[in-house]
Amino acid sequence: MLKLLEGAEVEVPVGASSKNAMVPMTTINTKDILFICGGAFPDLDEIIKERLNKAASIGFQADLKDKYDKEENLLSQVAVEDIRKFGMIPEFIGRLPILFSLEALTEDMLVRILAEPKNAIIKQYQKLLDYDEVKLEFEQEALHAIAKKAKEKKVGARALRAILEEFMLDIMYEIPKDDNIGIVTITGDYVEGKGGPVITMRGVQGLPEHARGSFGAG
Repeated sequence: MLKLLEGAEVEVPVGASSKNAMVPMTTINTKDILFICGGAFPDLDEIIKERLNKAASIGFQADLKDKYDKEENLLSQVAVEDIRKFGMIPEFIGRLPILFSLEALTEDMLVRILAEPKNAIIKQYQKLLDYDEVKLEFEQEALHAIAKKAKEKKVGARALRAILEEFMLDIMYEIPKDDNIGIVTITGDYVEGKGGPVITMRGVQGLPEHARGSFGAG
């Protein structure tokens, strides 16, 4: 790997994922190839905290030990010595001269992940209910409530699907059973467990709120 990073001529198989005698090989020069290496690096933040807190421990200039506990973008302060202490060998670090960290996802970013991608999670649920001719809508407060729950789990965007499945399970099973239901609106209160979604029956769209039903409190 070290030779690949610094530039070398290597033989790679053509049209196969493994090297064997029956697979044709071709030579590639990695001299002009840009390598970008990434990873999750669990507990690297603890190493960074230890280094930052080591400078001042007593006196008027001392920092509190929990000063960085709630810092979401602590990885932005990573240094080469932190990576070496994490376990990377100096020869490997020396061939990757630039260190860069991604910022933590904000609540607004998580809301955009929920709604904007072509194959967004809520669009998948909307498509599934559309097969039963039921329209699924999400209030903006509901999207922010989902994003807030995901932030609390501290596992990034991976938490969004699990949170959605938790309160959408009953809806996906119960709503198709009633042919009179036309629209299901997911509210912030439903996501937070304080109420139910707003159910609009077919033929009463546009009627006042009191004409609409409500599905269990979840």
